[in-house]
Amino acid sequence: MALLNFRKPAKGGQAGSADLQAFLSGYSIEVMPRTASKVEDFKSLLPKGTRVYIAHIEGTPIEDMVATAKRLAEDGFPVMPHFPARIIKDEATLADWIARYQGEAGVKQALMLAGGVAQPVGDFHSSMQLLETGLFDKAGFERLHVAGHPEGNKDIDPDGSDRNVLDALRWKQAFSERTDAKMALATQFAFEAQPIIAWVERLQAEGISLPVHIGIAGPAKLQTMIKFAIACGVGPSLKVLQKRAADVTKLVLPYEPNDVLAELAAHKAANPEFGIEQVHFFPLGGIKTCADYANVLLGADAPLRAVN
Repeated sequence: MALLNFRKPAKGGQAGSADLQAFLSGYSIEVMPRTASKVEDFKSLLPKGTRVYIAHIEGTPIEDMVATAKRLAEDGFPVMPHFPARIIKDEATLADWIARYQGEAGVKQALMLAGGVAQPVGDFHSSMQLLETGLFDKAGFERLHVAGHPEGNKDIDPDGSDRNVLDALRWKQAFSERTDAKMALATQFAFEAQPIIAWVERLQAEGISLPVHIGIAGPAKLQTMIKFAIACGVGPSLKVLQKRAADVTKLVLPYEPNDVLAELAAHKAANPEFGIEQVHFFPLGGIKTCADYANVLLGADAPLRAVN
């Protein structure tokens, strides 16, 4: 277990409020092999102990995924690779991936998700099937995260409801009670706080107590942000970006998630039992840009929190 260390805010930067610093402390971030290869030194960029997810996009060789995991692990970062069910051929392939990650990078954490392809390449089509193999428990994984969708998922619920999503979350909640591994929901990003708050509170009312690691889109050009939001199926909160795009004075300015972070942080401070446990950044405008943004908000005197 490692305590985070923080650099001083960058020149011209301004640290966030104490509530925001507490909310951001222990944030995680997502990379891909091709984006990670552009970063010379993660240790000078990320707080010590930052959990780094490695997104597995269809077509990325497992060798590239494992090499990225090994590099980050050797730098001292807890690594959480994606296991997208629909691009994993069969149980033997899954076992091979697990063995490679553990043997070469000491990986003990995984994010399981269906994956963004319409047609499965093999036996698996859902994260639940991956969990049911028992391979992660057998390998002694300490953390197993699954996907969450604050604004629903039309691939899972084409009728626009959240019936199937909630049924899946109830199954995952029950599974979490049968495994020794720590589980959490790592969510898609959204741009409005109130729908996120309502979703987390509904989960709690439904008896789903898995901690939420809320997805936040890091700073990026507005056009880039809108492109990713549409591609990722972001729902009603997309109107926040569309409204901004309609203002020509803001069109050339980068989007920063200041408002949604501030509102969520304030809600968490006022309601300590609120289900969001951590922030997970999607660095859509670049890893360095996102990390610098988060670290400036954390400030030099941010509270330390253990990452496990």
